[in-house]
Amino acid sequence: MRNPLLGYWEGSGLQRGDVVLLHSSMLRAFTFLKIQKVKPSPRLVIDSIIDQIGSEGTILFPLFNFDFPEAKYFSMLTTPSQMGAVTEFARLNYDGFRTGHPIYSFYAIGSGSAEFKNINNRSGYGPDSPFAKLLEMDGKIASVDLDDQNSMTMYHFVEEKLNVDYRYFKTFNGNYENQKGIVSLENYLLFVRDLKKGVITDVNRMGEILWREGLYLGNRPGVGNGMRVIKAENLVTRTSKEIISGRAIQTLYSIS
Repeated sequence: MRNPLLGYWEGSGLQRGDVVLLHSSMLRAFTFLKIQKVKPSPRLVIDSIIDQIGSEGTILFPLFNFDFPEAKYFSMLTTPSQMGAVTEFARLNYDGFRTGHPIYSFYAIGSGSAEFKNINNRSGYGPDSPFAKLLEMDGKIASVDLDDQNSMTMYHFVEEKLNVDYRYFKTFNGNYENQKGIVSLENYLLFVRDLKKGVITDVNRMGEILWREGLYLGNRPGVGNGMRVIKAENLVTRTSKEIISGRAIQTLYSIS
């Protein structure tokens, strides 16, 4: 049976050979499959994106799990993704490599996946993180049917890079099981918003700038296939400009 989603992502800005970080809500893609009288499956979605970027491409799936601060436990082997069925299906069913941060881990598949094999960044958005590796590899970020507020975590990489004053480093510790099954007590960092200052993440305004300046390609949420794509370098450069110019409170955060 031919995958009905083959060709579904045309016009989104994804090209053969791309290294892409994929944020997604695939409810509409699953609905499309039902209309085609095909049982919805994460595999059909993932394979259609692989077809779009080719065997020479690489996909980075977010496996974010926010239980570590309370549960005090994380396993590279078993901790599931909280970012939807497609990401967890990729982790369990495709050959690839998981990165090591217990809150902001990723799973890489495809031609360049080995570049992420040994990443175990202590700070979630740090200079040794998967975000930095994506930038180094001239990668892209794709979002499907999600607004910036619910997808573009790369903004926080820029905020940490520029050490903004409305966030600070917070340490989290707990039992950590590595890829070999060895458990040890470990400390990790996250550059969190300053709740005492009433900081609220509010990035959709930054997204509108990226649309207005033509840096986003593809479709807005709910339109067409719902996928938009931006080069990571373009997002970092343009967001940095807002922060350096003192406009972050107008584009990236608000005060409650």
